Amino acid sequence: MDIAAMRASFAKAAATGDEAPLYFYSHLFLSHPETRAMFPVSMAHQRDRFFHALGEVVSHVDDLDALVPILKQLGHDHRKFGTLPAHYPAVMPSLLATLEHFDDEWDEHRARTWTEAYELVASVMVQGAEESADQPATWRAEVVAHERRAVDIAVLQVRPEVPVNYLAGQSMSLEMDRRPRLWRYYSPANAPREDGTLELHVKARPGGPVSTALVRSTEVGDLLRLGPPLGELTLSDSSDRDLLLVAGGMGLAPLKALVDQVARQGPARRVDLYVGARTEDQLHDRAAIAELQAAHPWLGVTCAVSDDDLSGLEHGDVGDVVLRHGPWLSREVYVAGPAPMVDATVGGLLRHGVPRERVRSEVFAPSRPGPSAEGKVTE
Repeated sequence: MDIAAMRASFAKAAATGDEAPLYFYSHLFLSHPETRAMFPVSMAHQRDRFFHALGEVVSHVDDLDALVPILKQLGHDHRKFGTLPAHYPAVMPSLLATLEHFDDEWDEHRARTWTEAYELVASVMVQGAEESADQPATWRAEVVAHERRAVDIAVLQVRPEVPVNYLAGQSMSLEMDRRPRLWRYYSPANAPREDGTLELHVKARPGGPVSTALVRSTEVGDLLRLGPPLGELTLSDSSDRDLLLVAGGMGLAPLKALVDQVARQGPARRVDLYVGARTEDQLHDRAAIAELQAAHPWLGVTCAVSDDDLSGLEHGDVGDVVLRHGPWLSREVYVAGPAPMVDATVGGLLRHGVPRERVRSEVFAPSRPGPSAEGKVTE
């Protein structure tokens, strides 16, 4: 495959904004109208997700060790849409037509390169789906508790009919009858429990149909559908190092799950959790994490605010507060939150000598990318 040519043609299509994904889906639905029912009525979010996923594949196409696990996860996850092996060949002509339409240097060589790449991608995704054929494609789950923590934030307790086999720190997609075929990703804020319940933290986003419904109109007894767990923000089985956890906003949820895992399963280790927000009233889970700290002497919790002069908490961006309390050279580090916070925190820790291989991070933001390529959207 001519990877340079692939990236050049993709860059031209991506530079058109909404035009390229609009062209792709129009071509797909006209040539294979049976695929339209697999997608939501409004395609606004879906168009963004498709090209983000394609960009992830292009960026990793020369690193199969990184790409293959991503594609297998996607194949596993896409079973929730009703995707079958027969659907994959339908996509390739529409993809090639789109790339050709926006690439003035398109030729047989580029067409052949993209064909080879797509066939590889499709085969690995089908393999991922086949390897997970003995697992449910989705789980039905009931809302058993719904607590409003702020005008725009709610914490839900959800009980799947069949327990979901997931790891603390992973995420899973969610769909509801009020918003059919709109799947959004959320990270449980707990490690697996004996009763199978999941704690979900949701912030209503402007223009976010799923998050708004979950916060403002969801009630106890409502039913949801969950997709398979994804993501690598998990504790390593081969390490018992002390942990540094740094959270911003809704990024607290998976890190709280890691704390819960240490409490339930060990091994014994020191854990320092830093939670950042702009103002003190945005620390929606402060009481719960204070209870965790009181119950576990190995856990330290520091809350910081970046834009609240009246608060008695530590002031500053949470990444800067973390560095003031360092050094952290011996720790395993996990960072989750908005992209600027994640980038600044990870960059600061690396500059201060924390080895890159001991840092894991994930961005939590509106329409955020999902675990790797899928498109992890929280709104």
